[in-house]
Amino acid sequence: MILLIAVIVLAFIFDYINGFHDAANSIATVVTTRVLTPVQAVIWAAFFNFVAFFIAKYWYGSFGIADTVSKVVTEGSVTLTVILAGLIAAITWNLITWRFGIPSSSSHTLIGGLAGAAIVHGGLTAINIKVISIIIAFIFVAPFVGMVAGMAVTIISLHLSRGVKPRHAEPLFKRLQLFSSAWLSINHGLNDSQKVMGVIGIALIYYNMQAGADAAALPDWVRLTSMEDIHDWVPFTCFTAIALGTMSGGWKIMKTMGNKITKLNAFEGFCTQMASSITLYFTEHYHIPVSTTHTITGAIMGVGSVKRLSAVRWGVTVDLIWAWIVTIPISALLAAIVYWILGAFGLS
Repeated sequence: MILLIAVIVLAFIFDYINGFHDAANSIATVVTTRVLTPVQAVIWAAFFNFVAFFIAKYWYGSFGIADTVSKVVTEGSVTLTVILAGLIAAITWNLITWRFGIPSSSSHTLIGGLAGAAIVHGGLTAINIKVISIIIAFIFVAPFVGMVAGMAVTIISLHLSRGVKPRHAEPLFKRLQLFSSAWLSINHGLNDSQKVMGVIGIALIYYNMQAGADAAALPDWVRLTSMEDIHDWVPFTCFTAIALGTMSGGWKIMKTMGNKITKLNAFEGFCTQMASSITLYFTEHYHIPVSTTHTITGAIMGVGSVKRLSAVRWGVTVDLIWAWIVTIPISALLAAIVYWILGAFGLS
């Protein structure tokens, strides 16, 4: 039970860190365009991160991304030590990238951590190659789709607002940014909170399997045999943790997302957030755990490209892409090292 509780606590810590690490995704544009102050923005984003729980439970009626994440490690290869090592590696890499202001993917950090620990535990057969291949593919697909969506939303918005006088356009799009940032925060919550749900879910299922005939004597909050029957406390606390993390901010990464890729005004901020939200909405629909960071970065590039290609600082973009590419292998390596260390202390 102690190891299970340690896994759950670390999962919440990762979720919280994910919130402040990725807070910049939801609020960078709304802050840099001065629609909201930083404090107002994080409260706004955190509120809608939490609202996402009710949308997932009562509108979607399921947590599809959590189910996908729970399948990263094959059923026979899941152990609490594998999950523990993966979480420790993911938290470590998230803190390192946050320290240096690198907008890497918390999602891919977690996937890499789980995969690395599982491979050390049981070899390549310990991971679900099909699921991981789809996730890796979307390292490139998500920013590309975000970029195309950014260009499309910008062109459509320009067409629809062509009759609006310039002095009225800026206030109009500042008001619209409140809507677009709220929708983006909802989709961020829907996408990222469920990844931790998947981790806690497989930990509970494994613990029940190990208990065998004694599982019936376990406390109600622990008993779980299928992701479809996951207890309400799991999603509720996961969505709460990410919302609290968002309220803690993410100022270093916000500078990169808000200014370094391209300069944004209120109109471009609105288009960026709408494009990101649309992309995340469809990936949620198909239960694909993508990176919010990658999606909004692609959208920023797409919006900037419509203005002119030179408006995008492509050198910064190349640096970001390299950070995305190395996230999974570095997280996997860190998890392998952590798993080895835990094994040296008798945990395997």
